[in-house]
Amino acid sequence: MESTGFAHWLVVLVELVTTFALLLLALAAVVLAVTWVVDRNQTGNAVLRNFPVVGHFRYWFLHLGEFFRQYLYSSDREEMPFNRAQRTWVYRAAKNVDNTNAFGSSRDLRAEGVPFFVNAPFPDLGMDHVEPVPVTIGPYAREPYSHAAFFNISAMSFGALSAPAVRALSRGAAKAGIWMDTGEGGLAPYHLEGGCDIVFEIGTAKYGVRTPEGRLDDDKLLAICAHPQVKMVSIKLGQGAKPGMGGLLPGAKVTAEIAAIRGIPVGQDSQSPNRHLDIGNVSQLMDSIGHIRELTGKPVGFKAVLGGVEWIGELCDEVYRRGIESAPDFIIVDGSEGGTGAAPQTLMEGVGLPLHEALPALLDMLIVKGLRQRIKVVCSGKCITAYDVAWALSIGADFVNSARGFMLALGCIQSLQCNRNTCPTGITTQNPKLQRGLVVSDKSERVYHYAKNLMHEVGIIAHSCGVSEPRQLKRSHCRVVGDDGLSIPLEKLFPYPQAAPPAEHP
Repeated sequence: MESTGFAHWLVVLVELVTTFALLLLALAAVVLAVTWVVDRNQTGNAVLRNFPVVGHFRYWFLHLGEFFRQYLYSSDREEMPFNRAQRTWVYRAAKNVDNTNAFGSSRDLRAEGVPFFVNAPFPDLGMDHVEPVPVTIGPYAREPYSHAAFFNISAMSFGALSAPAVRALSRGAAKAGIWMDTGEGGLAPYHLEGGCDIVFEIGTAKYGVRTPEGRLDDDKLLAICAHPQVKMVSIKLGQGAKPGMGGLLPGAKVTAEIAAIRGIPVGQDSQSPNRHLDIGNVSQLMDSIGHIRELTGKPVGFKAVLGGVEWIGELCDEVYRRGIESAPDFIIVDGSEGGTGAAPQTLMEGVGLPLHEALPALLDMLIVKGLRQRIKVVCSGKCITAYDVAWALSIGADFVNSARGFMLALGCIQSLQCNRNTCPTGITTQNPKLQRGLVVSDKSERVYHYAKNLMHEVGIIAHSCGVSEPRQLKRSHCRVVGDDGLSIPLEKLFPYPQAAPPAEHP
């Protein structure tokens, strides 16, 4: 009798457990369904929009990492090319949320090469702070360009980037008052959509302005430069991640639209030459600059990775032989730490000077040759935080460009899928399903906030150093940690050279 009663209650218990488990499963199914719908239709997060439900595991693991990182995961400062601390700073700036930290910095201030700034004992009051003064580029061009913002969007091509990414960058740039470099992939309607200022880049394949043989088509260039938004033309000699090698656009990314804009076959890998067919020396570079400036009326310069500055000295001598008006209006120096979607590891890691050496070398050569004021200097290469940019301005750059900083602002999670057409955030893919995750209206605001917040914090550094605007920063305002753990002023590490008297110039 007792055993029968026990069996009865056991059956009842099993039924209750089963019912409860089924209810939990049903509730879980409802929660998952609702979460899927919400994730799929929200616009703030590209990962969740493209990978609803499962995308939450990324944030769960990130959250657990805060507690277990010291045992299982890398620290905030260990990852490359950008560590967690750098990415978090950009994400917060882009989202326009509080960017303060507690309990001290995780940055090792004794590591060799770390820059920091020398604060003034009595900095200017807030009322003395001023907005950056516009810098005029191309005084001898028919349409000189005056631009105030010292932080701008570096060269990224449509094709390497998706249409939604380019559109978001264009809109955000217009709102922030910064320029956008087209990269070598030609001018797309998405570049123009937001109304921002445009720097049109001519790559070695001359995409968008090429003849069938790969030569410059003057009529196509004139048509592009007829757009009032196109303010300058940049001749790309090389880029940081692969100096001496042309760009590669995988065939999977060459859609009919991209092929039409670039002037190349659909669906085929597109490899640019390693240099311009018509530019094989300094004299031919000067000829090309002069021709494009006369043709378009726009300021014209070039972008290069430096392996040394001797050839820059030759270029300066050639300027004096031809006349001061013949000089390039600007030089964009890209450090070897520059990034790209696809590059051989050998070139990416072993060729070209890094920015911390190339930038001062270029500036000093221009000072020695007496052309520093005539030729404006733009730099690029892993400058994504306020102190990166402040360092470059302290060395003497007029402008700082960033590509990957703005990719992070768009939502890049450094998944290293840029060259595979599988970018999970829709930034560097031509897959419409993945592009759907990037909502232009949301990401353009993040581009705007990132640019404005970074420039604001560079201003904070400048004011702390006792100057009223960032371009007044000098080498005396910054120190760099040496191999002994002690810092030395930039002006001692890179002393300002003496300019040669005018009579000594050829």
